[in-house]
Amino acid sequence: MDTIVQFFFDHAQHAHWIVFGALMLAGLNIPISEDLMIILSAVLAATVVPENTIELFLGVFLGCYLSDWVCYWIGRKFGPKLWQIKWFAKTVPQKRLEAIHKYYEKYGFWTLVIGRFIPFGVRNCLFLSAGAGKMNFGKFILSDGIACIISNTVLFTLAYYAGRNYEALLQFVKTFNIFLFALFLVSIIGVIWYKRKTSYSKDRPIE
Repeated sequence: MDTIVQFFFDHAQHAHWIVFGALMLAGLNIPISEDLMIILSAVLAATVVPENTIELFLGVFLGCYLSDWVCYWIGRKFGPKLWQIKWFAKTVPQKRLEAIHKYYEKYGFWTLVIGRFIPFGVRNCLFLSAGAGKMNFGKFILSDGIACIISNTVLFTLAYYAGRNYEALLQFVKTFNIFLFALFLVSIIGVIWYKRKTSYSKDRPIE
């Protein structure tokens, strides 16, 4: 972590390009923390290169937004074939993708908004699911654009005003993300339990 932070501070003048490139790689399911990129960009804007604040935010937003398109088209182009790749099957469990797809069908836009705040591969699953499910691309980029600007603006603004206290903010974001992820898992378990119970009740013979 310290090495990454130092690298960004040493290359602050070009950090917006580095962040953009890193986030585009994240769209290929390479484990790069989107939250860390946003927080470091905002801290640099607040403390080292305030003159590059707009560039840093644009690097974050465009990197996050366009990498989502990459995920979408990977899911749309290859679909189920992706799980024939062992590395991909391990990093993106198919059951998680199926669960997210059900959320898409039920909650639509709000799945993207809330899902963007949940780490541990959930974000990429969101976009892969949208592509694999052949979601209309125009609808996807509109919904994801709104969700992306909301999540990026909230986290970038918090980190900007936290300034040098970015470590405390990063720890808070991690805790918050874990809470959301746990809530997400509990809700999935609840849906599965409810469906099994309903199915059992229908199959049970009437006495």
